[in-house]
Amino acid sequence: MPTIVAASDADWVRDHVRAALCGPGFEVIDVERGHDVRKAVADKHPDLVIVDLQIANMGGMAVSIDLRLEESGGRLPYVPILLLLDREADKFLARRSDVDAMLVKPIDPGTLRRTVKNLLAAEEQRRNADHDQLRANDETPSGVEEPVG
Repeated sequence: MPTIVAASDADWVRDHVRAALCGPGFEVIDVERGHDVRKAVADKHPDLVIVDLQIANMGGMAVSIDLRLEESGGRLPYVPILLLLDREADKFLARRSDVDAMLVKPIDPGTLRRTVKNLLAAEEQRRNADHDQLRANDETPSGVEEPVG
């Protein structure tokens, strides 16, 4: 069952995410403050983080950048990020935060569900490709180099 962190200081946003993903198949963990997202990712190892642009004390873009910096430093695993924006104009800056997807609020539940499923499927493909690459490296005879390209 995929685990999803829903990060927003607004109850209605977290409730909207939970309602869109209701039913069997998803575990949703609520986080109310931006600086708590990193700890939730480290402790719960979610499959996806959904973060509100206007989350308290840090902001969704800062949360996204923080997660990517922690990932690049090897302190956190990669986790896909879906950023919930307030308006279309926010997309310009949101692109700089290295998120995997963004949606503008208010969010249609069906669109949110499809986006989440697509992000989870893409992450599963990435993990499988990484696993296949590791297995291929293990099967390479000692002293034989893999072809480049």
